[in-house]
Amino acid sequence: VQLVESGVGLVQAGDSLRLSCAASGSTFSMNRMGWYRQAPGKQRELVATITNGGGRTNYADSVKGRVTLSRDNAKNTMYLQMNSLKPDDTAVYYCNALAGFRSYWGQGTQVTVSS
Repeated sequence: VQLVESGVGLVQAGDSLRLSCAASGSTFSMNRMGWYRQAPGKQRELVATITNGGGRTNYADSVKGRVTLSRDNAKNTMYLQMNSLKPDDTAVYYCNALAGFRSYWGQGTQVTVSS
């Protein structure tokens, strides 16, 4: 499975942005996709996940109410819509896919929120 992220990199506090993650390869084997982020000097943390079967979503408390995760199965693409962005949302955002016991990562995309 190969994952490629894309989206706007620099926004102001209060703005919105949408990140995309396009999957290719053995996408039929994926059972869950999600977004993680890593801020400078901090550990990588979960942002949101979505199951491939029922489309069930899970959000981190820090983004709940501001973020919507969705996917287009026909395009094998997942979208992360983030609203009311804060400087604390500044991080490298990584797309992740679980396929059986294997975990795949995208290369990451920088999101910077200026105050």
